[in-house]
Amino acid sequence: MTPARPALDPELRELLTDMPLMSELTPELLAQLRQLPSAPVDSLLADRQVDRREVSVPSKDGARIRLSVFSPANPDRTEAAPCVYWIHGGGMVMGDRFSQIDIPLEWLDEFGAVVVSVEYRLAPEATGTTLVEDCYQGLLWTSEHAGELGIDPARIIVAGASAGGGLAAGLTLLARDLGAPAIAAQVLICPMLDHRNTTVSSRQHSGVPGVWTGEMNEFGWRAVLGGLAGDEVPAYVSPALAEDLSGLPATYIDAGSAEVFRDEDTDYATRIWAAGGQAELHVWAGGFHGFDALYPQAAISATARRTRTDWLTRLLHSTGSA
Repeated sequence: MTPARPALDPELRELLTDMPLMSELTPELLAQLRQLPSAPVDSLLADRQVDRREVSVPSKDGARIRLSVFSPANPDRTEAAPCVYWIHGGGMVMGDRFSQIDIPLEWLDEFGAVVVSVEYRLAPEATGTTLVEDCYQGLLWTSEHAGELGIDPARIIVAGASAGGGLAAGLTLLARDLGAPAIAAQVLICPMLDHRNTTVSSRQHSGVPGVWTGEMNEFGWRAVLGGLAGDEVPAYVSPALAEDLSGLPATYIDAGSAEVFRDEDTDYATRIWAAGGQAELHVWAGGFHGFDALYPQAAISATARRTRTDWLTRLLHSTGSA
């Protein structure tokens, strides 16, 4: 029997009636979803004064990792800009570097950030730490080319949504443990943090169609873990496993009350506080998974996005000129 679930925000519930919902992912359905067109990045850039650059950097095993760099077209700017290193969502099995790119582009508009978006390899073709290591190599390149990109290396923010939020958390742990590059903050938007899929919120959103269900979550984790199980699963892949959450940069975490990841996300924030770290947590009542990316026009979405941007603005003002 499916447990009772928090009600959806009324405006979101109405918007969701036009969206086809699923209960499970299969290899056949994944293949179909991967054929859908990328996010319309050209239309997002049409009314912005933005310089765009495409870069290819080597992964640890020699494969090429694509990065898209979006910079404010402001030749008169003399100060180095903050950087948002963006990691897209898609359950670790789909999406590309343009997925949810409207979110960090708002930060380019708001405080002149340079946005670098990474195209990591996807599961099940890539497994284990390959995805987070791809993200790390892209971040290293970004840090090493900060001067060329007009970036302040002391103000690099790692951010991502859903699977990208989980990879952002794993990447931040990896950078902490390796001692470089420096990360000023991590923004984890409804992050996918725990492969165990055993929380109350994961059970509440299993057995019913949704935007991202417990069954879909299990599919994504099986794909990325391959044959790994138990103690073999690295914390860089499933960050909820990390025993030590000390020494992390300022962290922003948000999620909806009506989604699979609610409990693992609130637990991650709680454990950062327990380790003496700084984290801001928002759980949006009535929000389903990815609500603010799917329906940015909804009132609750606008509030969630504005709150996130306000936090980043405060952070950047505390570390230098925004």
